[in-house]
Formats: sequence, structure tokens, C-alpha cells
Amino acid sequence: MEFSPFNPVIKLCLQGMEMEEKGKQGEALKLFLQSWDEATNKSEKFLAAHYVARCQQDISDKLKWLEIALQFALKTNDDSVKSAFPSLYFNIAKCYEKLGDFENAKKNNEIGTNFKENPSDKGPFYHGTRADLKGNDLLTAGGNSNYQSEIKMNHIYFTALLNGAGLAAALAKGDGRERVYIVEPTGSFENDPNLTDKKFPGNPSRSYRSQEPLKIIGEVTEWARQTPEELEKFREKLANNKGEIIN
Repeated sequence: MEFSPFNPVIKLCLQGMEMEEKGKQGEALKLFLQSWDEATNKSEKFLAAHYVARCQQDISDKLKWLEIALQFALKTNDDSVKSAFPSLYFNIAKCYEKLGDFENAKKNNEIGTNFKENPSDKGPFYHGTRADLKGNDLLTAGGNSNYQSEIKMNHIYFTALLNGAGLAAALAKGDGRERVYIVEPTGSFENDPNLTDKKFPGNPSRSYRSQEPLKIIGEVTEWARQTPEELEKFREKLANNKGEIIN
């Protein structure tokens, strides 16, 4: 499933989240159930069931919907969905704990931990920047954040979404032209905690970070570019973001 706010099911989920933020839980549940009814594939069914689950007050009902979400997630071959496995299993484990079934709680916690420590995404991976680099150059941690320049980053960040890397290049500091490099992690990596399990379950932007260098193995010159107006909106959003960067 392409992660897009223009997807009808995602759009309904976003509307449901707005109702949640306003404290209108009943209206939120109606929208999430509508998204469930209108979902046309396994990825959309997974997403809708996830939101229906979190609206349930009864623990048994919550567990039922979480397990429905998990079954649809297990049937997909979508890395953006697979990234939600840790949170799905951890939330299922919490339900079992509250129901007094500690054996199933332990089992699901162990499965969730295994998925969390071993991201399944095989790439290809991209890094967006304005730096002029060459093949076999190494990108390393320790640079200043593009979003809070006073912060030295302990990780190097990358994504499996080409257009996401293109947006990062457009927002990057510096006067050089936008560059998107194909990169290869030289060590272990993890989901970017700044983006994972926020509004949406898992890591739908397929964004990762590593303390080990990224090796440049190529460059991409074509990707979907945002308009100047769209980029200005992104910059305003980043400027107004008061959240702490998990470094």
C-alpha cells in the first residue's frame, strides 16, 4: 500500500484521529469502522483494524481487533506494514497481561522484541542531502541536525522511500544542489524512533538510522519533487515543531 494521505482509507483514519484529539471518541470509532468497511486490500484492513482496536474500552474486544490487524499484517508483503509488528505484538501482550494470561503475554512480548531488533526491510536505501559525494564515500554520524542545528546527531539516517529521501534533500541545509544517493548500511540499523509508532503504527515512511557508516553505491537523479509552496509548508511545520528529537 502506498502510504499517502490521499488514499481514501488513510484519509478516513486521519479524520478519525482528529475526532480523537477533540475528545469525540464515538465519532472517531464511526470513521474507523467506515475505513474498515471501505478497505479493499490486506494493508488497508490491517490499518483500519488497528484504529478500531484502540477505540475499544473492553480489553477482550481490543484484543480481538488487534489480532485481526495482526492476521492481515502477516498476510502482506509490505515493509511499511511489517514495521508495525513490534507494536502489534507488544499491544497484544498488554491485553493478555490485563486478562491474566501471562504465558501468552510473555510469548507475544518475545516475538515483538525479536521484530524490533531485526528490521525486515532489505531496501534499496536512499539518503537525501546537498553534499557533493562520490561512490564508495562513507556517510557517518556526528553531523548537525537539519531540523535543530544545535544538535549533533549520534546516528546517520536513511530511508527506503526514494521520494522521502528527495524531500530530505530539499530540506537539507546548504547551497549545493539536491542529491539523493543510493546507500548501503555497513552495520546494524533500527527504525527511526522519531517517526515510528507516532500517528500511524510502525514505520510507514520506512525511515531508519544507524551508528555505523552508510556506503554510497550510486545516485538517483529522478524523483517526485515538491512545489515551492509545499516545501514552505514543510519548513513552517518543522520550525513550529516543539517535539524533542530522539537522538
